Amino acid sequence: MKRTTKKPAAKTGLTQLGKQTGLPASPDKAKLERVKNPHPGVPYCVRFTCPEFTSLCPITDQPDFAHLVIDYVPKDYLIESKSLKLFLGSFRNHGAFHEDCTVAIALRLIETVKPLWIRIGGYWYPRGGIPIDIFYQSGKEPAGIWIPPQEVPAYSGR
Repeated sequence: MKRTTKKPAAKTGLTQLGKQTGLPASPDKAKLERVKNPHPGVPYCVRFTCPEFTSLCPITDQPDFAHLVIDYVPKDYLIESKSLKLFLGSFRNHGAFHEDCTVAIALRLIETVKPLWIRIGGYWYPRGGIPIDIFYQSGKEPAGIWIPPQEVPAYSGR
């Protein structure tokens, strides 16, 4: 098995990793970065879980909260995780409906890494008494790859 060595961020072209980086003012201003997949041609699934995602209601400016689960099968590139955290954090002061936030995240990830397959589950906490769950998937799950179920329980209240 070929071992990869950790390269300093300056040598990889990454601009945020390894230094203090402020939260972007908006999702449009956030810079999503990618790194080369160390195992191109080897099918595997990557999962990111963000249980404390926040955005703002575009009408009332009240905060909205979600638990996001992002699964993708990489091709040539991987999402660099610090840039993903900053990108997701940039929604904190961004006004958009749940559907827009969830699908926009998926589309931006597709644009950045061009995965073989991606899915995102946006499990939004209730506002006005109704939880809204949003799901996006780029196509059928690829054959021969274990894609675990998201298994985020439906909101049940207290």
